Amino acid sequence: MTEPIDPEVVVGHVHLKVSDLERAVRFYAEALGFEVTQRMGGQAAFLSAGGYHHHVGLNTWHSRGGGPPPPGATGLYHVAFRYPDRASLARALRRLLRRSIPLDGASDHGVSESLYLRDPDGNGIELYCDRPSKEWPRASDHSLQMVTGPLDIEGLLAEVADDE
Repeated sequence: MTEPIDPEVVVGHVHLKVSDLERAVRFYAEALGFEVTQRMGGQAAFLSAGGYHHHVGLNTWHSRGGGPPPPGATGLYHVAFRYPDRASLARALRRLLRRSIPLDGASDHGVSESLYLRDPDGNGIELYCDRPSKEWPRASDHSLQMVTGPLDIEGLLAEVADDE
């Protein structure tokens, strides 16, 4: 048995290769609400939530004008951004709907509720909020029993007023 990773370790940021930096910055800033914290000319930008140095790095160092990986290729499946609660996830959904950003899907996983979409370069994105751990579905041996069911979009949107 190997020694487990420190339980306080978290994923600090994701750094994505993009084909058009300005288009990617607009998407992450306007559609998702991240704030630009730093730019490196026209080659890279760093964005964050809540004043952190960066949660998302974007660069064109090896990808300017490039296309997404072909189907069947290995690579990033999606990056997931965890929202603190259901109301903030609902506000994120309203933001996407107002900007006509299409969803690839919306799922209830038992442990969390998730929205799936793609950025302009085809990178998969999951926006989600966890349920309290005491509500997570478990088997008789207490192991997790995550599921993939339909998300109640109307119920999620009801978490916030229409004018938010």
